[in-house]
Amino acid sequence: MKKRLVFLMLITMFVSLAYASLGFKIGVVTGTVSQGEDEYRGAENVIKKYGSDIIHVIYPDNFMQEQETTIARIVELAYDPSVKAIVICQAVPGTVAAIRKVKEFRPDIVFIAGTPHEDPPIVERVADVSFNTDDERRGITIIDLAHKMGAKTFIHYSFPRHLSMELIARRKDLMEQRCKELGIQFVSISAPDPMGEQGITGSQQFILEDVPRQLAKYGNDTAFFSTNCAMQEPLITAILKHGGIFPEQCCPSPTHGYPGGLGIAIPEDKKGDFNYILKAINEKIVEGGGAGRFATWPVPTNMLFVEAGVEVAIKLVKGEIKSSDMDAIKAIFDEVASQKVKGVGTTFNRFSDKGNFYLVIADSVIFGVTEF
Repeated sequence: MKKRLVFLMLITMFVSLAYASLGFKIGVVTGTVSQGEDEYRGAENVIKKYGSDIIHVIYPDNFMQEQETTIARIVELAYDPSVKAIVICQAVPGTVAAIRKVKEFRPDIVFIAGTPHEDPPIVERVADVSFNTDDERRGITIIDLAHKMGAKTFIHYSFPRHLSMELIARRKDLMEQRCKELGIQFVSISAPDPMGEQGITGSQQFILEDVPRQLAKYGNDTAFFSTNCAMQEPLITAILKHGGIFPEQCCPSPTHGYPGGLGIAIPEDKKGDFNYILKAINEKIVEGGGAGRFATWPVPTNMLFVEAGVEVAIKLVKGEIKSSDMDAIKAIFDEVASQKVKGVGTTFNRFSDKGNFYLVIADSVIFGVTEF
């Protein structure tokens, strides 16, 4: 009995030493794997690092209709006095109400909001720090990357429903303006809406057939971009087969379009392992003769928002940084990103002049050029 007790004590000590002890707990709120795998895997990664100091809860898949459930799960975390910070990604509808409710009885809790779905000025007022992708500025950075990769023509696929959205329309205008500045021919093509009569299958088939048509017309130094997620796989497949340049997806991530478009099956134990995933993609691209012609961000922003968000929360709780210190927060993001791919960093801008809502762009990796 004594030997067994000693053995159990040793196991407990080993497990506790395996994790970095914080001395307090952090709540992490994400969607399910089906709703948002990237942020879910990010939560798994911080649990691997900090163990039981991380309390992971999920909001409902049907979060629009179940906002009260989301609010209740966030508030429940705050009833634990050892919880000193809560990181939410995606910050779905109900987040603002939950933060306000918690602040009534736990004003000390630090809130980090990633990818907010609610009005940014309101989110900025209630959360200690917020993050989102700088989608408008990507209208410039995507064109700059395409130019770096040798593009002479830039094809922009979209459809009326998307172009009626202010952000997408504004980004398209910035792309066209930047193309003009760099001497790149900008071509806008209306593709079938996946929500229309032809559905996703029809829109994907259009891409598979149209890419070689555009290459025959404009040449191999033609870059392609689509505003729609369902079009990314056929774009990757068609460009690797026929030629062209693929600078970035609508939602840049190694897992968006690349595995399906290249026929890569990611083992269960490698999901969320972006070093493995990037190397697998790189191998397929190089084998297919696409070196230097395909790019993406090395880590999904939502995963980065969770993992870097936890590190930011820790330093805020300890009083080591301030929520308004953009340089310090950017440094944390760069460190987390570089752990995924060496040398990769981020660009930060503020949503408002002196606010704590940060707009983020990650450095790109170019397959066949970047070392993995």
